[in-house]
Amino acid sequence: MRVNRAKLNELIAAKLHKAGLSKEHADGVADVLVHADVRGIHSHGAMRVEYYAERIAKGGINTEPEFKFEKTGPCTAVFDGDNGVGHVAAKQAMDEAIKMAESSGIAAVGVRRIGHSGALSYFVRQAAKAGMIGISVCQSDPMVVPFGGSEPYYGTNPIAFAAPSQDDRIITLDMATTVQAWGKILHARSRHESIPESWAVDREGHPTTDPFKVNALLPIAGPKGYGLMMMVDVLSGILLGLPFGNKVSSMYHDLTEYRNLGQFHLVINPAFFTDPGEFKQRISQTMDELNRIKPAPGIAQVLFPGQNSDHIQAEYEKNGIEIVDEIYEYLVSDIVHKNQYDNKDPFAK
Repeated sequence: MRVNRAKLNELIAAKLHKAGLSKEHADGVADVLVHADVRGIHSHGAMRVEYYAERIAKGGINTEPEFKFEKTGPCTAVFDGDNGVGHVAAKQAMDEAIKMAESSGIAAVGVRRIGHSGALSYFVRQAAKAGMIGISVCQSDPMVVPFGGSEPYYGTNPIAFAAPSQDDRIITLDMATTVQAWGKILHARSRHESIPESWAVDREGHPTTDPFKVNALLPIAGPKGYGLMMMVDVLSGILLGLPFGNKVSSMYHDLTEYRNLGQFHLVINPAFFTDPGEFKQRISQTMDELNRIKPAPGIAQVLFPGQNSDHIQAEYEKNGIEIVDEIYEYLVSDIVHKNQYDNKDPFAK
């Protein structure tokens, strides 16, 4: 069904507040989740609310965190999220990184001890809206077989990038280092749809098209994706003194425990490298030139990264965001959660 953006934001915030978050933090999480849904990234939108609500209600997210921001050098800092909701901590850390980059030209901010933070595109677009380049990476559950391996070690370990143009368009890259993000598997399950066989393997290590039989994900481009997820793990885990590799906490193992996850923001101020107006003009030129490239057979138009989500957002803003009926029914119900995620095998139905 279709729900307008304001209503969806209100429903999500109300459910998270009922679960135990402060109104301020519930509103902050809802903003990030609705950002995902309105841009067609449903794997990181409203479908995550019940999981968050259960973890909040069971104490696995600190509902009264004491955030601490400490500058460690002229352009470096660490933001400690005290295991509060990752969405709010990561947003505030990016705000601080933008302020630092305004005066120092570049800012590298490690975000440590947080919960799951949702779609990284939200945070890098914060930087782009401030006229800067944003890069963000974060850890996730070990559920990916390394190239040549048969047991999961790394997570989907996403990478995001955004840069501003002269006309308010934003180039946006937000990608898992797996062929597909785990959230996409969950989205396929919620719709009872099959998945491409290149996404994942079953318990025997064979490719599967059944999202309910998935037992491990595959790295994008084989050894290249494997190398990228290792890089993300170093930046958002080892660099920040946090658990790493297969020691990263599971999303579902024990919802009463804090997750202690890490994220890493890098913000670059173009004004310290070139004329900022010229920089934005060239980004716009890049976008336009990509759109004018002759498309391959069967393709309507070459799009710049993030443009398809721009089109989806324009349509959803006009006609309402498409939400699975079951998820909407949960959001409007009096139920906080149905106790279905705690100590669950992440690959189980």
